Amino acid sequence: MTHTLLLVDDEDKVLEFMEPFLQAEGYTTVTARTGQEALAKAREFKPSLVVLDWMLPGMNGLDVCRELRKTGPAGIIMVTARTEEADKVAGLEVGADDYITKPFSLRELSARIRSVLRRLNGHENPAQTLQYGELAISEAECRVWKRGQEIQLTPTEFKLLLTLAARPGIVYSRLQLLQSALEDDILNDERTVDAHISRIRRKIEDDPSHPVWVQTVYGFGYRFGDRS
Repeated sequence: MTHTLLLVDDEDKVLEFMEPFLQAEGYTTVTARTGQEALAKAREFKPSLVVLDWMLPGMNGLDVCRELRKTGPAGIIMVTARTEEADKVAGLEVGADDYITKPFSLRELSARIRSVLRRLNGHENPAQTLQYGELAISEAECRVWKRGQEIQLTPTEFKLLLTLAARPGIVYSRLQLLQSALEDDILNDERTVDAHISRIRRKIEDDPSHPVWVQTVYGFGYRFGDRS
């Protein structure tokens, strides 16, 4: 099932930060920049989940959240720069399912979206191990095995591999991998990804010069090849 996400923020740069990554994660996205527009888009597209900024012009996020709760069961994640506990409680009391504070990483946002969607669909089980033939990747344990033998990856290497393996065949640009796995698109150069990918290949590929798992898509980036 493909989920539709409604992303609501009055800052274009925030929407441009979130939208490409979430699309690469397999979601359909719709955007809105005001509370009234968000309600109209919610009625039109019936999203599975709304990522909703607190500070909106005119009708604020809390009022939007209240209205959304009258019309449908969509999940709602409130996004705000507010850090006080009372503000978090206020958001949850008007019907938000979760709350994330700016600045946040795309990886954290993605994890929260998955968690809310699992709850809405009645699935509270922890993340399962990804199994691709001889390769097994456990998100919960942050461990990787090949032919039953554990492979030692650094945290960054594991995050990169998991990002790719979670959606086989999807092409990720270097920038998307920086944002999702390294959680930093400013301090790190995009070519940093190449060095990490090279090390991952040396650890998991039978022939790193001809990779079958972590594949290069020339001119675009990388993808995970499911050969199971």
